[in-house]
Amino acid sequence: MTAVVQRVSGAKVVVDGVEINRIDQGLLVFVGVFAEDTEAEVEKLASKIAKLRIFCDERGKMFYSVADIGGEVLLISNFTLCANVRKGNRPEFLNAARPAEAERLYEALAERLNTYVTTKGGVFGGDMKIEAHNNGPVTIIIDSDDLA
Repeated sequence: MTAVVQRVSGAKVVVDGVEINRIDQGLLVFVGVFAEDTEAEVEKLASKIAKLRIFCDERGKMFYSVADIGGEVLLISNFTLCANVRKGNRPEFLNAARPAEAERLYEALAERLNTYVTTKGGVFGGDMKIEAHNNGPVTIIIDSDDLA
């Protein structure tokens, strides 16, 4: 799994002109699920995202996690994070998990993250419009294969 984690002062997701979810201060997380991903990646990624200390203390140093500040997570499925662009100019998505498995693991990640911090989501496979107010900006890319 690959996650793009953005520290935000607010974010929302809209589908068909209807606001589905919104958060105030917290993390906007886009997640891509690869064909070889399993429940093991879910646990590692949820723990890392929830404990990532990227919110500043009174000295301006990154010291607090999203849970520490009472923030929330807006988790958005994004299969395009699985794109392979090594050859040519058109991305291919052969490494992405099949939709049913990707949705299962996305939902598992949302459920697991919710045990650490309030987690809201978009619509899996939906044509979503995301609005974010980046804070910093601070953007971290996490690949579950790199986690211990």
